[in-house]
Amino acid sequence: MTQPGAPQASGAPQYVPPPIVTPLFLTPSQTVGPYLAIGLPWPDGPWVVDAGTDGAIMISGRVLDGAGSPVTDALVETWQAAPDGSFAHPDDPRGGGDGEFRGFGRSATDDSGRYQITTLRPGALPAPAGGTQAPHLDVSVFARGLMDRVVTRIYFPDEVAANAADPVLASIADPGRRATLIAELPPGGVPWEFRFDVRLQGSRETVFFDV
Repeated sequence: MTQPGAPQASGAPQYVPPPIVTPLFLTPSQTVGPYLAIGLPWPDGPWVVDAGTDGAIMISGRVLDGAGSPVTDALVETWQAAPDGSFAHPDDPRGGGDGEFRGFGRSATDDSGRYQITTLRPGALPAPAGGTQAPHLDVSVFARGLMDRVVTRIYFPDEVAANAADPVLASIADPGRRATLIAELPPGGVPWEFRFDVRLQGSRETVFFDV
């Protein structure tokens, strides 16, 4: 018998230790929530402009699931033109917009599913195929259970003529569905505060765009 550590004769089988087997476990499915909140909100995210800025408006509402329950870990992002219709982006052929207006907002929902954005009212935009798009905000919503963001728009209720001529709104044949893209002026409210609820599912589901 060969002693441990002793040299073995040529041609003798070599001892090979068995491999170490590490069990593998199924990882969680990769949805955008509830992990999304870590690091994404920032302190002034809901304030595209300061609350005291001349012409500032406030848009708030709730993110609701198909049962009408609040989604408490959602994230609402907005992107919009400045009041003159330009974008705060170097690719804007009109000059990149106002350097003091970033055009981008981000608000996490609270325990009641509520978000809030303070911004300036956007201007009208040229439509890619001609015509004019009514003043609006582009909106992305991230929430638990969604494999990707959902994208919608917020239009203003007092832009009646502009909304009637907007090609995106005109592409939605059902007036009830079209109305899900129009913000509301709460009864007894002030003209610079708008309400826009996002319903992810259900009979009153918000219109979302395939982008």
